[in-house]
Amino acid sequence: MDVQWVRVEPPKLGPRNSAVGLFFSMLLGVWYAQALEMSVGKVPFLEAVNGSTVMLPCSYSSCIGIENLYFNWQFNDNGTMHKVCESVIPSQGVEPHVSIYRERVEFVGKNRDSNISILLWNITFEDGGQYTCFGLNPKEKGKNHSAIFNLIVVDELRMVDNTLTIIIASAVGGAIALLMGFMLLKNFTLFVLSKLEEKNKECLVTSSGIDNTENGLSGSKADSKATPKKK
Repeated sequence: MDVQWVRVEPPKLGPRNSAVGLFFSMLLGVWYAQALEMSVGKVPFLEAVNGSTVMLPCSYSSCIGIENLYFNWQFNDNGTMHKVCESVIPSQGVEPHVSIYRERVEFVGKNRDSNISILLWNITFEDGGQYTCFGLNPKEKGKNHSAIFNLIVVDELRMVDNTLTIIIASAVGGAIALLMGFMLLKNFTLFVLSKLEEKNKECLVTSSGIDNTENGLSGSKADSKATPKKK
């Protein structure tokens, strides 16, 4: 029995189908641009001394706004996630009622400027670790996002040795000063040489005038004798 292979050509998209595809691509791009975003700032970690009080920052943003935004803070305890606090924000500007599940924790965001930060009082070494700020916005059909902040608890803050930085800055400053001094000396030398050259030219012109006067040449101050007339 002979088997015949038939090649099936993929359907070609017409102008209308291409326009529809482009339209859906644009909608998809707008959808992602409007997606909820949680942020813990440009520096997602903090090194703090044992016994101090620290703030864990977090804020949310959404291009189309929020409606019953759910958020929580969670602490990663050796792979086990423990809820620190949680709440629902009905709408922008409304202060939420936050449930706290961990000691020495205070909600300080108050929903001002989309702020949902928390405060940790009298931190201990057990408080050090990874904290996750999570948010879910039903207005975006359940779109959710999270951001991670790391807290490092130490006995005392490390002193930064700036010796190398000072040496480099001094070397660069000295090189710049030396270069500026060289340029000033160069310009001053060129100025003096130009003045000396002008003075030499004046001396040459003056000397030439004196020589012509002594030799009785035309243009000099020597008396000229009249040519005797023929009788």
